[in-house]
Amino acid sequence: MPPESSDPATVLDLLDRRIVTALQVDGRAEASRIAEVLGVSARTVHRRLSRLFAERLVQVVLMPDVRDAAVGALLLRVRVLSGRVDGIAQALAARSDVPFVDVMLGGHEVGAVMLAGAGHRDRLLYGQLPAADAVVETAVHAVLHPFADAAAWRSGHLTAEEAAALAPPPPRAGPPSTDALDGRLLELLALDARQSAAALAAAVGEPESTVRRRLHRLGDGGLLRTHATVDPRHLGMAVDANLWLDVPPGRLAEVGAALAARPQVHGVLATSGPTNLMAAVFCEDHAALYRFTTEVLGPLGVNRAETAIVARAVKRAGVSLGRGRLGACADPSRRSARR
Repeated sequence: MPPESSDPATVLDLLDRRIVTALQVDGRAEASRIAEVLGVSARTVHRRLSRLFAERLVQVVLMPDVRDAAVGALLLRVRVLSGRVDGIAQALAARSDVPFVDVMLGGHEVGAVMLAGAGHRDRLLYGQLPAADAVVETAVHAVLHPFADAAAWRSGHLTAEEAAALAPPPPRAGPPSTDALDGRLLELLALDARQSAAALAAAVGEPESTVRRRLHRLGDGGLLRTHATVDPRHLGMAVDANLWLDVPPGRLAEVGAALAARPQVHGVLATSGPTNLMAAVFCEDHAALYRFTTEVLGPLGVNRAETAIVARAVKRAGVSLGRGRLGACADPSRRSARR
């Protein structure tokens, strides 16, 4: 079990926030490269990175391209009995096909993102969740189109020039076909995307030159897309909210693109259901969320907005952030893999 992070109410200093933003741009950027762009010593950046990782203040993992991952993705809103939310949240977080899980303010709702084939999806939605006596109701929204996802979010502590200097080159080809070695490398990087070629070579028992070639090939094919998972409170953003928006269909693309460009927004998806757009936002406080609602959503012509505030993030981009036992909804593929 990973160690608990330091007090989430503690805001990182400006240099730490700039380093975290650099990792959001390129999670595999070397300390020397970050130092060069930020104008500080490599020793300072290396020391800061070591502390950030040792205290689990930031974790860098692989994240699928939103355009691929969103195909078949579902947004779940699971209402539960009072006092039973942790069991359902941890059960969902235990699933490998559920990369995001949140407990919403009030303790009666769990929000989650599910990426799964029809078989596992149907077993969860029509079997396991209805059978759980803690579940009152489950609302399911299909993702119809992604405008932005969590990997595209930047906390805004770099200039445009600094971000451009750190940005990795765009993929030069479509996703390549992969073999067992590629799969093993991707599995290892999914746990820690900053592992060096030397460390990966030692783990898979292959020459470092072979691993370097494979990493270049995977990167060229867009399979090394990273995500820096960090508690937004460490960046001075105390409020995380999901906004379920009703937008005129003729303006859906325009509004989705406009929200995706806003620095507060860390995800925008067109969805099925009674609302047709979901935007996830980070704000400094409730007053800032009010300003976002009135000054951003209002001029965009949003008909109606339901605001669901996140009380606690349980899992983000596949990184589990909380403790708990596995429940009745645990991933069946994981149980069979342990037999």
